[in-house]
Order: sequence, then structure tokens, then C-alpha cells
Amino acid sequence: MTGTRVALVGACGRMGNLIIRRVLATEGLTISAAFDLVNVGKDIGEIVGVGKLDVPVSDPKDLAQVLKDSGTDVLVDFTIAPATAANAPVAAAAGVNLVIGTTGLSAEQKASIADAVAKNNVAAVISSNYSIGVGVFFKLIKEAAKLLGDEYDVEIIEAHHNQKKDAPSGTAMTAAEIISEEMGGKDLVCGREGVCPRGKEIGIHAIRGGDIVGDHTVMFIGNSERIEIRHQAHSREIFVGGAVMAAGWVVKQKKGVVYDMNDVLS
Repeated sequence: MTGTRVALVGACGRMGNLIIRRVLATEGLTISAAFDLVNVGKDIGEIVGVGKLDVPVSDPKDLAQVLKDSGTDVLVDFTIAPATAANAPVAAAAGVNLVIGTTGLSAEQKASIADAVAKNNVAAVISSNYSIGVGVFFKLIKEAAKLLGDEYDVEIIEAHHNQKKDAPSGTAMTAAEIISEEMGGKDLVCGREGVCPRGKEIGIHAIRGGDIVGDHTVMFIGNSERIEIRHQAHSREIFVGGAVMAAGWVVKQKKGVVYDMNDVLS
């Protein structure tokens, strides 16, 4: 079978299901392998409801061998930080490119993955958010921070569903880092409690409830006015499209480099 061969970790989850369907609907891409801790041995196509694909669900402990046997070109991982931190270097060592959408990765975990990418001469896209709209959102807040400068206080509010494990969201942290860089460096404060007079920090606040897909609001607050820039995700499909775009893109890029979604959109 020709085309870019895509494997998924967490294939039986909500994002995994959506990504598999989008890959199958995208010319030039095909599903080569699927990994999860549940439904091992079952056909992933039948689990997703698209018909038999002759691709069994494999246990992640067999990741290296299955990736090699299936001739996989790129592994897509939208799981949890400990799993991604363990699996990404294994995939890189197998010569497989990476698309990682897992949030909550520590600086050490990101550095370990980047080291594996460089050492094994593969390419990776690592992004806190694969929405095309969020890519525009990041550009808007960057420009606003540049124009408004230090005279405006900055607060970031993010809201997600009640099953999200990490807080603040990776998208909120990326937004804070973008603004901080434009404003010459700021402390990042997650929530406030007790006596805490406001300084020049960027405040970040997390809301968790119900089935909120993902809302992010950046507030630039002056003495007589306030500017709010907001992105609201109505469906996980917005992340799926970007992730699949990145999977087709990353295999054609210079190896040994970690890219982000801004690179893909550019």
C-alpha cells in the first residue's frame, strides 16, 4: 500500500477514533498500526466503526517491533505525558517521525524527546494545540502584546471538560509564553489566593466542568479599557484536522528537528 503510513497511540480513545477516520478520508495517508491498552488484538477499523482494516490493536509495550514490522512513517500521540515521554523515544529509535499533541509534558520530558529526535535523525511536530484557529489566535495575541506593551496587565482564562487531567492547559501556557517574550519577560502565576497584590505577572486561571472542548481568553487590561482575544473550540474535529495535516507534513521535513504547529501552517 502506497502513501504515508500513520500509526496512533491511544487509538481507541475519542481523539484516536476521530484521527483514524480523518486519516482514512485523506488522500495519501493510510493507517499502519494502532496501539492502546484496551481491545488488544481486535481490528481497529471494526472498533472505530469503519469496517475491517486488517490492523490489529497492539499493546504499547510492543511499540518498537510493530512500528518496524508495519513500515510506519509517522506516529501520532495524543495521550498523557508519562506515556508520551516513554513512547516517543522508542518510536524515534525505530526511525519513525512524530506528531505529539499531548499536553502537560515537563521541560525535562520535552528535552528528552527532542534529544531522541536529533539522535535518531527523525522529525517531530510537538504542539499544545493543533487547531488552525488557535494558530491565528497565537499570532493575534503576539501582535497585541507587541503593540500594547508593559502598560497593560495580562490575564489568561482557560476552560476545559471535567476529564482533563492537566492544568493550566498547554495552550494557555503557550499563550503566556508568547506574551511574556514580547513584553520582555514576565512571571507566570497560576491562580491567586490570600494576600497577593498584583505586580507585572501574567495571571493564568483554569476552569474545569462538563463537556467544554476548550475555551481560551487573553485579557489585556488598561486603566480605562480592556481588550479580549478569545478562541472557543466547539468540537474536537478542529484538533484532528491539524494533527492529520501535520502527519502528512512532517515526513517531508528536514530530519533531526522539532517543529510546532506554526511551522506546519507556514
